[in-house]
Amino acid sequence: MNTDKILNQISNIVIEYGPRLIGAVAVLVIGLWIIKALTGGLMKLLDKRDIDDSLKPFLKGLVSSLLKVMLVLAVLGTMGIEMTSFVAVLGAIGLAVGMALSGTLQNFAGGVMILLFKPFKVGDYIQAQGYGGTVREIQIFNTILKTPDNVTIVIPNGELSNSSLKNYSQEERRRVDWTVGIGYGDDANKAMAIMKNLCDQDERILKDPEIFIALSELADSSVNFVVRAWVNSSDYWGVFFDMNKKIYETFDQEGLNIPFPQMDVHVHQEK
Repeated sequence: MNTDKILNQISNIVIEYGPRLIGAVAVLVIGLWIIKALTGGLMKLLDKRDIDDSLKPFLKGLVSSLLKVMLVLAVLGTMGIEMTSFVAVLGAIGLAVGMALSGTLQNFAGGVMILLFKPFKVGDYIQAQGYGGTVREIQIFNTILKTPDNVTIVIPNGELSNSSLKNYSQEERRRVDWTVGIGYGDDANKAMAIMKNLCDQDERILKDPEIFIALSELADSSVNFVVRAWVNSSDYWGVFFDMNKKIYETFDQEGLNIPFPQMDVHVHQEK
């Protein structure tokens, strides 16, 4: 009697829930196949758009996770499970987690934007948030810089993506500027000719655009010239420092004075 009752209950359960279970399994299998196809198509699209390699796994994982959550909800719905309360609880949990991790999510979004729009790349020298350094790594939450004195700087991507920055490496060429002063009474034309000759002798300085030299200011204690020359970005600092040295040495040899701030003190002795 008990056995017949149990078998009857099992039979009723199979009749009632069997089709739902089969439907849920079918939805699960077909859904997983669709998710695989969609993520594969997404990866091909990212390859065609030349998206940064470090961004591809994150986008693939994010899209795959969202689609799988939707699939689980669909499977549970197919089985006849009431989803209204479940979705409400899930939404409340998501809101609480989102508020708690708002800064982290902002940094995540900032990292995605940086990797998508590429305002800089690994190896570029940038200046942002009051820091300057070479980009060593672009992580999904932070960007790592190395300063010239080998200090590691970690900048959150949220702040980095929402503020201005300078990228000194993005262009192939840069302009080097010098301000050079001589004393009043020295020969200005001679000074300009010397600086032009020094620039012409340096093979790293490009001929086009032409070198620009002009008298820029009659200052308190010096006559100042501006010198502007174009170089490849990789040669910027080498040319800048070498030209400073050459100008100083050549001016000294040619009898041109480079003035420096000084003060005359007169002492009056009372009788």
